[in-house]
Amino acid sequence: MSHLIENMAYVGATPWHGLGSRLSEKQPLEIWQREAGMNWDIQESPVHFKADTIGNLSTIHSFPDQKVLYRSDTKAPLSVVSQRYQVVQPREVLEFYRDLSERSGYELETAGVLKGGRKFWALARTGHTTALKGNDQVNGYLLLATSCDGTLATTATPTTVRVVCNNTLTISLNSAARAIKVPHNTRFDSQAVKKQLGIAVSQWDEFMYRMRTLAERKVQWPEAMGFFMNVLCDTNVRDPIPSVLANKRAMERVQSLYEGKGRGSEMDSARGTAWGLLNAVTEYVDHEKRARSSEYRMDSAWFGQGAVIKQKALDAALQLVA
Repeated sequence: MSHLIENMAYVGATPWHGLGSRLSEKQPLEIWQREAGMNWDIQESPVHFKADTIGNLSTIHSFPDQKVLYRSDTKAPLSVVSQRYQVVQPREVLEFYRDLSERSGYELETAGVLKGGRKFWALARTGHTTALKGNDQVNGYLLLATSCDGTLATTATPTTVRVVCNNTLTISLNSAARAIKVPHNTRFDSQAVKKQLGIAVSQWDEFMYRMRTLAERKVQWPEAMGFFMNVLCDTNVRDPIPSVLANKRAMERVQSLYEGKGRGSEMDSARGTAWGLLNAVTEYVDHEKRARSSEYRMDSAWFGQGAVIKQKALDAALQLVA
């Protein structure tokens, strides 16, 4: 099976899929650009089509409302978009972190290209870190990702990673996402995005305070079952049984992760707590949810249905301590 990940570079431990170029720490962005497969540009061309005329002669016509985007290195087509579509180049995603690395201590940990160049990202550690009870360490990151096929707005997302299990979670509270999204009909202004993000310790501190309350909140088994049903099944329909049966495998797996099979599930912070419930879901989504490949699972966990499930789990967990 061909990999969803086209290219990738990383520092530290080898990623779960075993792909990519391992770099030593504090490499310049130019090295990242080359090793992550992001050293090419998105170019554009008018859309033309061939139409038969009388006598089976063909004429070439143009379609002025749209354009073709393609790679400068391989000339491979990426997408057909409207003329209003504002392209964000792969190098711009890496350049976003230049001043953050030089002035604020951010360190790139991974960057790469998905789907042949249709989507690309970079993830940097912010330097924020907190340990919950039992030395359960959580680190802060900033993810920047975009697409050139309209499937993803240019999105900057403050993210946490739980070290013991490598689970990822978007920093958001009370259903108010902290992610900043720039649609492709608008020019991407990196400085404006950083200002809007308000990259500040206060956001991190507020979020981690709430995670500590989750680690202190003891959960009874009926509450745990209700939590999993709420997150994984559609309990709002008149008869929720079909939804439960359809998600039986997921329900059984997250329960087992919560009950001791999950990485870090026996830590004081997670055993029998709302934090443990949340991490059972995030581990399932990030590492075990059925997918065509690990790369497709990652794409879902960061940008797709998996990200929606994790947000739903976070909202449900916060309701337990409201």
